[in-house]
Amino acid sequence: MVAAKQEKAYERIKNFRTELNDYREQFNRLKQENDERQQVQTRAELLGRRPHHAATPENPYASVNPSANSPWAPRPGSGGGPSALGAAPSEYTREMHAFREQSFMSQTNAQLDEFLERGRAVLGDLGDQREMLKGTQRKLYSVANTLGISGDTIRMVERRAKQDKWIFWAGVVIFFTFCYLVLKFLR
Repeated sequence: MVAAKQEKAYERIKNFRTELNDYREQFNRLKQENDERQQVQTRAELLGRRPHHAATPENPYASVNPSANSPWAPRPGSGGGPSALGAAPSEYTREMHAFREQSFMSQTNAQLDEFLERGRAVLGDLGDQREMLKGTQRKLYSVANTLGISGDTIRMVERRAKQDKWIFWAGVVIFFTFCYLVLKFLR
């Protein structure tokens, strides 16, 4: 009876594994179809943004008619459409273009302010880390002096660390130069 149960369990495991493989294959196929569909849609939208027969480049502030489910499409009710100022959808006035340009500039300004604030925060954190490392270095020097390591030995270690740093940076420069030359001559 135990052998029959064991055989039945092995058969169930085998069935589960084949079902799992089938489901994985089906999932991968559906995922690939979805990716291809999105890629075709995105490509069509990107190629449709700027017609090739136009003599002048498209105004980046002018609205294009993107598909409704596009990630670049404006969200409904955002108030940025032409009907917000009472104009017909096909006619844009100077005021509408100026309004769109002004809103674009204000968004860009806000993003730049955010980037600058992040940079200030990172710089402040780096300064704090520098002070912390200096304090740690002072403590290590005092511990080394307590253990009887002479100042000459400490200076020799510092000099060796500086030499190692120069060797490292020289290696980095040589490596990138080599990569550049390989890419230049193999293209």
